[in-house]
Amino acid sequence: MTMTGTETPHCNELLSDQDGDYRTADGKKRWIAGSFPTVSFYRQFAWNVYRSSRVARQGKYGNRRWSETSLEVMQTLESVGVRFEITGLRHVKDLATPCVFVGNHMSMLETIVLPAIIQPIRDVTFVVKQSLMDYPVFRHILRTRNPIAVSRDNPREDFKRVMTEGAERLAQGISIVVFPQTTRSDTFDPGTFNSIGVKLAARAKVPVVPIALQTDAWGNGKWFKDLGPIDPQKKVRFAFGEPITIEGRGDRQQQAVIDFIASKLDQWNAGT
Repeated sequence: MTMTGTETPHCNELLSDQDGDYRTADGKKRWIAGSFPTVSFYRQFAWNVYRSSRVARQGKYGNRRWSETSLEVMQTLESVGVRFEITGLRHVKDLATPCVFVGNHMSMLETIVLPAIIQPIRDVTFVVKQSLMDYPVFRHILRTRNPIAVSRDNPREDFKRVMTEGAERLAQGISIVVFPQTTRSDTFDPGTFNSIGVKLAARAKVPVVPIALQTDAWGNGKWFKDLGPIDPQKKVRFAFGEPITIEGRGDRQQQAVIDFIASKLDQWNAGT
């Protein structure tokens, strides 16, 4: 389903009942905000984070509030001219079990916006850097989401934590988002795309759902990596693939995830 018009539906109406796709409607951009996209976005984003943090400290930041504030960020990006294209949501909706979402990693955008897309359909959390758990203000929000925090200083310990805590979350019906790339990148290098998501899915006996994403409209910053410039000339794209059942060691399934992401990025970069 393609949304049209200028209405602003609740996130559950926007992104949970899909048997199709979502694309930003014409007329979403506000002229003044579109003229100064980075300044306008971060002004609204900072207020969103402050309000959310205050609610989180009060112990009232639940799943619904998370998806709503995530949707506000998405709509703020649309208001400064960023256009979204989301496909394959039917694969998420039709799943009968929790899953491991495995995607490439470009920017801060996917961590902030994916809850608006996934959480209204099924409970979800993330594997995140420990440093995000220590961010001023933002940490209060993230800690309510029960994420799996990894240091990236000790790969063996990080792996054990993801396997143990990830299996626990999945047993509770909570899906996990994993970005196997060690660092964010505008380009996709299969050689740095490890198989931790597939291994977690194999251990928990749940499927993997690949996510190809293109989110460099929210750039990486020079001084603060998470807070880079906003470029409305770049479209944001999320494509969810069909669930993949893990068999054996998962080598073929890992390659299938890589192939899905690489093919989508090639298609988008070719402008098709």
